[in-house]
Amino acid sequence: MAYAQLAGLPPHYGLYASFLPVAVASIFGSSRQLATGPVAVVSLLTASALGPLAADNPQAYLSYAVSLALLVALVHVILGVIRLGILIAFLSHPDVVGFTNAAAIIIATSQLGNLLGVDPGPTDQHYETVWQTVVLAVESPHWPTISITLLTLVAIVAIKRYYPRLPNVLLAVAATTLVSWIIGFENFGGQVVGSIPRGLPPFELPQLDFSTITQLFAIAVTIALIGFMEAVSVAKALAVRTRQRLDANQELIGQGLGNITASCFQGYAVAGSFSRSAVNAEAGAVTGFSAVVTGAAVGLTLLLLTPLLYHLPQPTLAIIIIMAVGSLVRIKPLIHAWKAQKHDGIVALTTFVLTLAFAPNLETGIVTGVLLSLGLYIYRTMSPRIFSLARHIEGGLRESGPTNARQCPKIEMLRFEGPLFFANTSYFENKVLERVAAMPGLKFIIVDAVAINEIDATGEAMLRTLSETLAGLNISILFTRVPGMVMATLRRTGFFDEAGEHHFFHSRDDALHHAWQQMQDEGNTECSVESCWARDLSNCVFQSNPGKRGEPDVRAVESTTRAGASLK
Repeated sequence: MAYAQLAGLPPHYGLYASFLPVAVASIFGSSRQLATGPVAVVSLLTASALGPLAADNPQAYLSYAVSLALLVALVHVILGVIRLGILIAFLSHPDVVGFTNAAAIIIATSQLGNLLGVDPGPTDQHYETVWQTVVLAVESPHWPTISITLLTLVAIVAIKRYYPRLPNVLLAVAATTLVSWIIGFENFGGQVVGSIPRGLPPFELPQLDFSTITQLFAIAVTIALIGFMEAVSVAKALAVRTRQRLDANQELIGQGLGNITASCFQGYAVAGSFSRSAVNAEAGAVTGFSAVVTGAAVGLTLLLLTPLLYHLPQPTLAIIIIMAVGSLVRIKPLIHAWKAQKHDGIVALTTFVLTLAFAPNLETGIVTGVLLSLGLYIYRTMSPRIFSLARHIEGGLRESGPTNARQCPKIEMLRFEGPLFFANTSYFENKVLERVAAMPGLKFIIVDAVAINEIDATGEAMLRTLSETLAGLNISILFTRVPGMVMATLRRTGFFDEAGEHHFFHSRDDALHHAWQQMQDEGNTECSVESCWARDLSNCVFQSNPGKRGEPDVRAVESTTRAGASLK
């Protein structure tokens, strides 16, 4: 009921959404413990979407809420049927962390009016509503409401501290409802839940027209993705504990059918709930039938117990909402995202700030966060790491540095770490040509391609052009350790045949040996293996495989190297 009010709906719409949708989503989903129903973030998104459309028309507001649930359901079912549950990956962890922190703060502050008994009226921005609420509460406090608020808070905290095994929220609700009835809280101007229709919700097909779809589609997609991410997150956590298999696409279908049921029985958009699922699992639920029992209990309440809820104070519901979203405010994940990758920290902080700034238009913040995540990812892949390799003093090939031997001026070995695609081909080409300009005597460029896990048409075309350019400068480009998928692409396009098999090698040492052999055949011994090993090891760059073609074994030449060190 509290979440329904957060969504701007009558309290009994929350009961309707907690009746049949819970059971349907559980039966058709893949998780055995996931509990579906009204949740805070989806309720807030519903209110933010419907407020500008029908704030002054309660009947239209209810109709829009039901239609929104159906649109959310259609998004879920379509994605599940065509097996696109993977689309949830577009909502990055920093994006969700930033959004949920901001949403939790917005949800909590949106209840200030109910806590303090004042109504600031409609405003354009959420922060204006908060400020006007505080000003009104200071100028003309409503003490009966404030008293009920304090009583609720004290009851919840005291019961949890001294009687932790008892349901503190339920008992606080019962106590404050009883006090409200005894003192006539409503007669003092206090807000109560009021009359709730007795009986089960009627079946009624929602009405969708083109105008409604165009107005609600964007927010429906947002709610569908955020609601599904919340559902999948808790379902994954429970699946790890119970060692069950989770099917994201089946869960999409389950959530979609649950929302279809909600729209047909006067409910609003629902999603998987962290708190209810945790309670469900702790209670020992092992099958989806637990949700059927939960739905039956709500149905029993609708049939028999609704008159008892008339005097339930609105401040009590406001306290329940604030307690429910309190756990969503988490600063550590924001700090952790910044430590892991500064770009992720920027995404999380930007999403957080924009969600707060543009409230109640919450989709602005999260959509911006998604676009920023994708943009920063592309920016990072535009300039992946590329570095030179040299022979380490202990024998292996490593990134060139002060502990490596002096590099041969006629051979350059480069390692490129990342996919070679349209966004970074120019970067790769420029880096290679920079090496060419810096090394006038260069004869061979060896590309260690082990970390190039993908190549597209632009990347292949660039390699073809670069190979021709270098050939015109009398420089050969060699490739070593090319992954199978990349090699298959180069074979399909004909690049492998045009470049020649002698330009591709299984190991780096094979490529080095080929380059040395070519230079020796041309009478160039500046970087020969023999001359290299005749000098001190610290001046040596590359060596061929020990014992191959008569070259001396490293162990016989320099005792400081590791016996049997890998040369690949």
